[in-house]
Amino acid sequence: MTRYEPARQYLGFGATAVVLAGFSGWCGWRYTPLSYIAAGLFLLTAGLLFVLAFRPAIEIHEGYLSIGKRILPWMDVRRVDRTGWVSPLLVRITLFDDSRLLLIFPGDLDSCNSLLRHLRRQSRDALIDGVPYRQYWGEMTAGGERKPAPPPRYRVLRPEDEAEVERLYQRLKTVGNLDQKNSTDEK
Repeated sequence: MTRYEPARQYLGFGATAVVLAGFSGWCGWRYTPLSYIAAGLFLLTAGLLFVLAFRPAIEIHEGYLSIGKRILPWMDVRRVDRTGWVSPLLVRITLFDDSRLLLIFPGDLDSCNSLLRHLRRQSRDALIDGVPYRQYWGEMTAGGERKPAPPPRYRVLRPEDEAEVERLYQRLKTVGNLDQKNSTDEK
């Protein structure tokens, strides 16, 4: 079992937003009423940060996914689609009855990437970002054999130099040496 809890930084940022909202409210009461707008925006931001900070923990088990008190068996997961958000992580999960669930995980970048990898690894019957599980992870399919990819070939020489090397190699194979002088000239 692996447990993922929200990052603590959201709680600290929410408290900071409440303090800034109080300061903006005080400035609005004392100096200019336009500061009430900033106070309202800080309160809205604080509310959002507190909602993220108090999200339920996510647990990855061998047989199921647990989000707070909700349990989703892996065999019920039909699609795992990532959105553009990485931290906080937003993942769309489609279940067997075509119901959808938006998984929101407010963690640090490493735990978000780890959770996403666990979700993709455990969803064996699902499409992952529209690609079948076996194809996504590069496993062999039941119908065909997988051929190993040829190793990449890197260019080290220019084409003219390659032709020269090939010419010298062929000459070496036929003559036995590349030396222009006769071996009788040497003493």
